[in-house]
Amino acid sequence: MKIAVINFSGNVGKSTVARHLLLPRVEGADLISVESLNATEGQTQTIRGTQFADLQEYLQTVASAVVDVGASNVEQLLELMRQYRGSHEDFDVFVVPTVPALKQQQDTIATLVELSRIGVPSSRVRLLFNMVDDRDELERSFHPLLRFVSDHPIAKADPACWLGENEIYGRLKTTGMDIGELVRDTTDYKALIAKAGDSAEKLALAHKLATRRLAHGVQPELDACFAALALESVLA
Repeated sequence: MKIAVINFSGNVGKSTVARHLLLPRVEGADLISVESLNATEGQTQTIRGTQFADLQEYLQTVASAVVDVGASNVEQLLELMRQYRGSHEDFDVFVVPTVPALKQQQDTIATLVELSRIGVPSSRVRLLFNMVDDRDELERSFHPLLRFVSDHPIAKADPACWLGENEIYGRLKTTGMDIGELVRDTTDYKALIAKAGDSAEKLALAHKLATRRLAHGVQPELDACFAALALESVLA
């Protein structure tokens, strides 16, 4: 399965969704960050035709991939998809994360409209409600977006497909670790803390213990959100 994680808006958690929700649950998938294609440190990256051609060619060589499209690249990516007619078919599904802020909901609507314009059918577009404070208030918080999708059914919007805010994503941002690794970790941190020689070492171990506890707490939420995406139905 090949998945694009996309939204015109920044700050909706695309990289979190790509790295921590999708990548561990799509067997054998590679993670591709579009912003990193041929980029050098400190540069603002845009996609050019040759790079998009390279991406298309690469996607033909792998069975599964998760492509994280940076917000600064979405407009160029969709324009190139229009030029390379039919290239959107290289992706089995487009996952569009969104958050409660009105500006991000408006950008999400614009993203859905553009995907529809280039020919992506609604069955291959999934909304993901991210940074949800209160599950019971989700439909009220996302009312403008849900109303739009109800009036214009160009994407699948299942309120069961949601993720809450969680400190663990910030903790893992610079470590390269994934939540599954933490869940599988059996280290007895309490014993190590008891044996530690100084307070700095104790605090470092306590931080690892707290992070593992967060991982155990968030894993069922990630599993439920992935199940609600119902990605297997796209391939049926």
